[in-house]
Amino acid sequence: MTRSALPAQALLVVDVQKAGVTGDRAVPGAAALLERTADLLTRARRSGALVVHLQNDGAPGTGDEPHSPGWALHLPVEAGPTECVIRKTRDDGFAGTPLGALLAGAGVESVAVCGVMSEMCVQATARTALALGYRVVLPHDAHATQDIPAAPGISASVPAAVVSRVAAWAISGDAEVTARASDVTFAAPRPRAVAPPRGRVSS
Repeated sequence: MTRSALPAQALLVVDVQKAGVTGDRAVPGAAALLERTADLLTRARRSGALVVHLQNDGAPGTGDEPHSPGWALHLPVEAGPTECVIRKTRDDGFAGTPLGALLAGAGVESVAVCGVMSEMCVQATARTALALGYRVVLPHDAHATQDIPAAPGISASVPAAVVSRVAAWAISGDAEVTARASDVTFAAPRPRAVAPPRGRVSS
């Protein structure tokens, strides 16, 4: 793990929805994750960085089915020219959404990524950001997932902390994996103001 020396110009908050961070199905360490994510949000907003909340539209009957209680974002959104919500239906926050156009239009060159789940939506979104040429910062203590259950003949259960570590390790050759969210700094992109993109975006 390395300490990020350069600031990120955007913060991508991935799927921090009530289904994943509250109740019996919350990820382990959800309270700490929310505290660190809230701190990232505060500092990103203060710096003028772009803030994007990704919100997953789950299938019917799932915990994050649209407009169900679990689908709601847990942390408040301060909607405005530099903060918005983008809804998605796939792990990758860029797939079928205006996220790429939004970042490009804002002049963003570097992003910090946090949220849930580490090995799914967080990693998939970070991988695409890297493939598109963005500098990616991944604070290790600001993403989380669930334990992987045991699979007979394959392995015992895998603790969530191990899954998150492996997810970060898998992209650490290209992304900057910081030990702590507090290591991440932010700066405004240029131009600073952005217009809300077209597509599945809400504010």
